[in-house]
Amino acid sequence: MLHARHGGELADLSMIAEAERSLDAIPPLWPLASSVAVNPFLGQLGEPLEMALARMERVAGVRLTMPRRWYAQRIADGRINDADLSAALDRSGPLDVDLAMLKQSTAVDRDPPVAFSTVADLAAQVVKTDWPGIVEDRMGTWASAFFDEGQAMWPLPRARGAYASWREQAQHDLTPEILGLRGFARFVADLPDEAGAAFNLAAARLGVGQAGFAAYGHRLLVTLGGWAQLARQRRWQAELGGASDRTQFELLVVRMMWEVALLERFADPLEDHWAAARMDYDQPIAPSEADRLDALLQDAAEIGGQRRLGATLGNEPAAPASAAAKWQAAFCIDVRSERFRRALEVADPTVRTLGFAGFFGLRAAHRRFGSDVVEQHLPVLLSPTVSSRSGGPGEEARELDDRTRARAARAWGRFKLAAVSSFAFVEAAGPMYVAKLVRDALGLSHRSGGVEPAPRFDPPLSSADRIATAEAVLRAMSLTSDFASLVLLVGHGAGVTNNPHASGLHCGACGGYAGDVNARLLAGLLNDPDVRLGLAERGLVVPAATRFVGALHDTTSDRVTIFADGAKPEQIGPIELSLTAAGRATRGERAASLPRARNETMVARRGKDWAEVRPEWGLAGCQAFIAAPRTRTAGRNLAGRAFLHDYDWQDDEGFSTLELILTAPVVVASWISLQYYGSTVVPALFGGGNKLLHNVVGGVGVLEGNGGPIRAGLPWQSVHDGHDFVHDPLRLTVCIEAPGDAISAILERHDGVRALFENRWLSLFILDERGTLSSRYTGAGNWQACALGESGHE
Repeated sequence: MLHARHGGELADLSMIAEAERSLDAIPPLWPLASSVAVNPFLGQLGEPLEMALARMERVAGVRLTMPRRWYAQRIADGRINDADLSAALDRSGPLDVDLAMLKQSTAVDRDPPVAFSTVADLAAQVVKTDWPGIVEDRMGTWASAFFDEGQAMWPLPRARGAYASWREQAQHDLTPEILGLRGFARFVADLPDEAGAAFNLAAARLGVGQAGFAAYGHRLLVTLGGWAQLARQRRWQAELGGASDRTQFELLVVRMMWEVALLERFADPLEDHWAAARMDYDQPIAPSEADRLDALLQDAAEIGGQRRLGATLGNEPAAPASAAAKWQAAFCIDVRSERFRRALEVADPTVRTLGFAGFFGLRAAHRRFGSDVVEQHLPVLLSPTVSSRSGGPGEEARELDDRTRARAARAWGRFKLAAVSSFAFVEAAGPMYVAKLVRDALGLSHRSGGVEPAPRFDPPLSSADRIATAEAVLRAMSLTSDFASLVLLVGHGAGVTNNPHASGLHCGACGGYAGDVNARLLAGLLNDPDVRLGLAERGLVVPAATRFVGALHDTTSDRVTIFADGAKPEQIGPIELSLTAAGRATRGERAASLPRARNETMVARRGKDWAEVRPEWGLAGCQAFIAAPRTRTAGRNLAGRAFLHDYDWQDDEGFSTLELILTAPVVVASWISLQYYGSTVVPALFGGGNKLLHNVVGGVGVLEGNGGPIRAGLPWQSVHDGHDFVHDPLRLTVCIEAPGDAISAILERHDGVRALFENRWLSLFILDERGTLSSRYTGAGNWQACALGESGHE
């Protein structure tokens, strides 16, 4: 019979500190409704890749680089040349290998890594029962109800926390006992009521020393997959608002209780094995020579990518930028905008395009017309500063009708999904869906409904706040003079159907929502006559004839919807023709890489196809972030691989805009880049699995199959076309046109951002006025002159 003593004492603080280190090692995961790209290596940014390699080999049994044969292929086809390998060798620490040996090392892949053993792992080996799988299944069954956001008919209560919720459920779960863990329900019932005391009990019984406990906790949390990451997100959001959340800690305590239960039940055969495993945890983790070699090969691949980028930027532009713009269009810095901007500038040489983060500087908590949901239209690194809603005064009755219909639709949806009524639904209502299924299958369906009412600040901003906000945004956009008569502010979103990961294709700067709200809010703000007057008093004169107009770029169909909101038809008509031509050209370019897309017309229909697992490639291929005037990149084909942020350092007094770029857009872009990297290199751990096997659970995530942990990261179909990878797993190269001492001073003030570059999770270059990558950041505020091009290295 399993047993446990009660106790109300506080958990041991030294062990709690080690537990917190393990909690910090886990990245957050946002729910499906507002999913954003997250850097899966967020907990390892304080160490270089070779150290993270060693750590994740032991705590997760995975490698953070591609197989050696992948590098061998790149060497064979010239994407990694001898100069790239030599440059990587020069940057590495002491390593007993020369160029020939380095190339030879890619001939044979390394053996798979072996992770630290948990008690569950050892129990599986000793008693020949898949205890890791059983724990995963039972934890997943409980967690899917505990974390539920409205999908479940009977969600678990969570007011008392995760640990109390699990105890209540586990006491009545007979599955472990049926499978051999006799006395489990009684064991759970006898546990302490408080999670801290339970942690103390478990830590004492398991006996993992303080030196190894952070690695042990990290190992346990990794076995929980996306559940641990979802709990980390709750803590992240709480801390962003100055509060705290214990869910992640209590989830660790629950997982430890399974370890204790197994150790108690199978003590005789397990004790010696567990004693040896504890000694492994106590050993310091350090990279091997093979780990350092893997990291070096990855550096060489990235140097090769920087060489090709330098050559592209150094080429003469195919089409010079227009000197006198008749209209302007500001797009999100998203890499998908690069293709469209390039096509638009060819279709209409009278346009000047700009790049700026897609939330357009407005950190808005927004409620759409007829909705009870408050959407966070801002980067997840930040907190909202304004509130907004769609619809103006006098529309309350229509909004009430919409909200009533929305509640009815939710009730109908719950009826369709319920455990019993779902069968009756299929029998009774199934035939009504035949016509819709046929239309969708043939690509004939269309969305109904008109344009949503214009958004407004609610409560309204004061006059001083409106003027200050407008000035801050325009200066951050480097848009302070030479205003055209029409300035289009283009947010973006993805029009897709039957896609649980739809929000991941929307705007990451808008918290996983479309950017139309922010674009329209800013347009209304900048058109306000009182704001114009206040801007002029601050030395920022916007001509009276200039009109700002919001728009939305659908990145799946490459169609742009313009929200006129008072603009004159004669201003809108001509640019619609240019946007249509640009969309057609962009779809044609994208068709070459999308499976079964033989022409641009087929690309436009993909988002409406309920069976399409690759409606678009999202941000796959992202490789570079460039902050410079558009003239440095205009006319150069960056192939949808670059985030483009307009920035003119000579107009940036005090370099406040540069500081904002480095601490916000660059960090968000790094999250995107590293999520694509992780989902490509380590799909088993950091990927979202196979879309064909997905089941939505709790409205928060997807299972691959019918149980276990939710999958975090990008689905396999988002990075692979069925034959090869479509994402090149290279860490982001950041190129900024600004003085090196100004950049160094900003990095000195921001430890987290500096660590990204010091530990080479990102590379940093200075771009000169000719578009050349002229200097590379080497760490500690130092720069090294270079001239990267197709045939040259630093």
